[in-house]
Amino acid sequence: MNDTVYIGRYWHRVENGKIQCDLCPRFCRIRDGQRGFCFVRKNIGGRMTLTTYGRSSGFCIDPIEKKPLNHFYPGTSVLSFGTAGCNLGCRFCQNWDISKSRETERLSDSASPVQIAQAAKDYGCRSVAFTYNDPVIFAEYAIDIAAACRERDVRTVAVTAGYITDEARPEFFAAMDAANIDLKAFSEDFYHKLCGGHLQPVLDTLKYLVRETEVWIEITTLLIPGANDSEEEIRSLSEWIAAELGPDVPLHFTAFHPDFRMTDYPPTPPATLFRARKIALEAGLHYVYTGNVVDRAGGSTYCPACGKLLIERDWYELGAYNLDGNACRFCGHAIAGRFDTKPGHWGRQRRPIHIRGAV
Repeated sequence: MNDTVYIGRYWHRVENGKIQCDLCPRFCRIRDGQRGFCFVRKNIGGRMTLTTYGRSSGFCIDPIEKKPLNHFYPGTSVLSFGTAGCNLGCRFCQNWDISKSRETERLSDSASPVQIAQAAKDYGCRSVAFTYNDPVIFAEYAIDIAAACRERDVRTVAVTAGYITDEARPEFFAAMDAANIDLKAFSEDFYHKLCGGHLQPVLDTLKYLVRETEVWIEITTLLIPGANDSEEEIRSLSEWIAAELGPDVPLHFTAFHPDFRMTDYPPTPPATLFRARKIALEAGLHYVYTGNVVDRAGGSTYCPACGKLLIERDWYELGAYNLDGNACRFCGHAIAGRFDTKPGHWGRQRRPIHIRGAV
């Protein structure tokens, strides 16, 4: 499979033998033999090729709450994998060894879409997650895997920054059952200086998902001290979500740790996350969570109508569970999300696997 040239979609020819990538808002114009910013899309002989189709940096079974998704089949396991490269240049990337990789040789595992879907089914995974690096850049591979998953009643999850064009967005998300959108910050200045991108395409993706699809979405914002953690910005972000997407979209605030090109910044104090959660709840959001810190209250789900504890979480371990289907067991209020009749019992374990050994 690794020797196969996979011709990608979302591009057109421009002047002087170049091609333009139409997958993400960078619109890279690529000469023959040159790669785009993401590194994995390459002009070979005047055609766009996806150099990582069928290749992965490794496979692992995780709890779905790690993605993080708290309202998408809680307690179930998800087969997670990524490739290499990224279409943003975040200076604070927490997975930089994968997303910033320029060594495709690190993609040591090979698997077809059918093999991945069947492995998920064989291991009892409720879903497959495209994660670690951004699946937008390997959209064709992700879409083909999603089709194979649906044939086997396995759900698919995109963990993505949502940096995708209007042209590519419908086909990509039509293949997904859920998405966690990484909303890096709520300022264009942050996106420009620290991510090498723009805010508006991400907001457009969020509005599209809520207004025009059935994809279940949750949002994650990594709070970086002194960069995007001011009360004003957190309040603006929360109010925008409430007004434009609705109060039932879950929001996760997670803690930054110094990494990649921002090792001179301090870790996020837990108090910052607690404060952010309080602000977002005051702004009218119903489900606000903290992550990467010890905070059982901030990781648990409460009924927005009666305030009772519905899903208790200690990191990725579920405790008390007070849902009947999608309804609060105490007052009957409908809880937004996708729920089975009973929660899963995968717990917090992380289990690396080799696909070829499973099929």
